[in-house]
Amino acid sequence: MSANIAALVARVNEKSEAETARWTYEGSVPFTDLGSASLGDAAHVHRFRLGNGLRLLLLIDRSAPVLSYFTWFRVGSRHEKPGKTGLAHLFEHLMFNEAEGLKAGEFDRKLEENGAESNAATWLDWTYYYESLPKDRLALAVKLESQRMAKLVLREPQVVSEKEVVANERRMRVDDDIEGTANEILYKTAFEKHPYHWPTIGWMTDIEGFTPDDCVAFYKTYYAPNNATIVIAGDVREKDVLEKIRDAYGAIPSSVIPEEDTTPEPPQLSSRQVVLEKPTASEKILLGFHGPALGDADHPALSVLNEILFAGRASRMYRELVTTREVCTELRGWVSTFRDPGLYEMYFTARTGTTADTVLEHVDAELRRVRDELVGGEELERAKARLELGLVQSLETASGKAEQIGFYDTVLGDPAAAFRRLEAYRRVTAGELRTAARRYLTLDARTLIRVVPEKKAEAA
Repeated sequence: MSANIAALVARVNEKSEAETARWTYEGSVPFTDLGSASLGDAAHVHRFRLGNGLRLLLLIDRSAPVLSYFTWFRVGSRHEKPGKTGLAHLFEHLMFNEAEGLKAGEFDRKLEENGAESNAATWLDWTYYYESLPKDRLALAVKLESQRMAKLVLREPQVVSEKEVVANERRMRVDDDIEGTANEILYKTAFEKHPYHWPTIGWMTDIEGFTPDDCVAFYKTYYAPNNATIVIAGDVREKDVLEKIRDAYGAIPSSVIPEEDTTPEPPQLSSRQVVLEKPTASEKILLGFHGPALGDADHPALSVLNEILFAGRASRMYRELVTTREVCTELRGWVSTFRDPGLYEMYFTARTGTTADTVLEHVDAELRRVRDELVGGEELERAKARLELGLVQSLETASGKAEQIGFYDTVLGDPAAAFRRLEAYRRVTAGELRTAARRYLTLDARTLIRVVPEKKAEAA
């Protein structure tokens, strides 16, 4: 497998002037050619930009008669302001509601009638919308997406309706969910200055206070072509794509995107702890260590270390806490993939009758071990192989390819960055893992959220 994937290592090849000229189709398509990012010898992501700033990333993939159509907007909860949190997520709902010439519910109905599936996601750094559909339905996706980019209806009935939907979602996923509440408090406690402090879904008081004017201002600012990238992967013709995108999006005006006013998070110099009293049968622990941004040099090493600690039944934490000590029933770890430095999250559910203190004692022992000792060669190679397999599996479908391309382009500005990361994983050494553990897994500068059964809260 390694030899095959090695051939896919990304490299950016700028086109010559002669090659660029052919994309104008004798002046009929007003695109600027931005060159191509190569995903191996046979796959290339062609990059274009319309005069209004809209970017297009196109990957021709004829392995199946389908296509995937992603629209990435470079806006997430980090772009909000205190008192207006949750606007980015609210738009994920509003965009499926009503547009001029498109009644509420008609967007989904048209796609379903044509054998398509669609969805959307909002996070801290970005928002995306996608459709996966038969290859001969490209025109439908272009029409619907351009329609709601330019002509979304944001009057009082539409806004009030979706506010209530989002409020109910927050109640279900956060207020009435133990893990959702704990995770929200983890970020609220670990971040004091950076906008990663507030949740993507927003605070309830902010959700309830949104007005149509708030939504119109947000829409006109961030849902503009110069803040968006369309990613198409599938069995399509290049000229056909360019002409359809030009005709549907070319007249949409660009906007003035405000410069971000983000305050970097200062170093955390002491541990922070919160105890939550919840109706749970077992105690839970959430740990947050401040970690690197996705584009930082340390991120691949910390990702490999996380595989060693948490990935699968052979991982160190699982063997020690679940199999050997029998103090946990569930555990996991994740290194955040944010544009700015985020958190290395760890989550543990204690076995009924076991205290969080007991679990934490064994967790800290494993963390000391990776700070003090070198990881063995076989264990290191197994972790790298798992990461490589994960990347291969994520690229099996047109939708997977489009999502990977769009994510890395939006966060890192490089549509082929996944393959660069693969090479970075392969270069990680045992010494670099130990250095990363010493740099980030500092026990006296972490955030600890303890969830305890209600009757034990006072004692804790």
